[in-house]
Amino acid sequence: MIRFRDQFNIFIFVLSGIFLHAQEKKQFPGISTILSKINPDTKTDSWILVHKSYGKDNILREAGAKKEYESQSSGFNIGIAEEDEFYYIVDFSSGKPEYITDLNALRKFVGKVDNIQDAAVFASTEGYIIDEEFRDLAANYYEDKSNYYLDLGKLTSKECPYQKKHFTLTIGKSAESISNVKDNGAYIELYNKKCTNNPRLLKLEQKEEQKDEPKKSRKPAKRR
Repeated sequence: MIRFRDQFNIFIFVLSGIFLHAQEKKQFPGISTILSKINPDTKTDSWILVHKSYGKDNILREAGAKKEYESQSSGFNIGIAEEDEFYYIVDFSSGKPEYITDLNALRKFVGKVDNIQDAAVFASTEGYIIDEEFRDLAANYYEDKSNYYLDLGKLTSKECPYQKKHFTLTIGKSAESISNVKDNGAYIELYNKKCTNNPRLLKLEQKEEQKDEPKKSRKPAKRR
């Protein structure tokens, strides 16, 4: 009986270890690495992934025979876009070059989710970003048997205040949509001097009002 109990405890311990390992979060690599590992759903054995930075094309992946293409002046990004930097894909599935320069076209090119990189692309088409500056909050993931769970950021306001929030997204393996979104709150909230709703500015205004109130309520002294 004791031996059976010991074996059962060992089994539970091993099972728990496997479960915890499966839940372990991993940080996303760089944007270029993610895009290089997408698995296109379209029937193509020839395509090129290009990273263009300050007018210069850098081929990150070239699948199939080398073919000629024209450099593009615009493209997409799945992270925080830098100035004069973007990606585009040249797809030769129809026999002639077709250029993928926006996120919707990228999503169609990728198709169903075959790996975590595909899941990141799906999320980016819904406005989420891989925030490489805040990897622990908005650039990591874990997975189980059925789903990928992505912790990503999202720019929720460009007005006052400038704000970024982070979310946990659930995307099913072989799915084509986000099944659940958990809001984890803001991790960046920036105010400037022009923001009328700046908490610091409001506190200063309240202090000024409190200073002025005694002066306004002070009554002139009576003459005898």
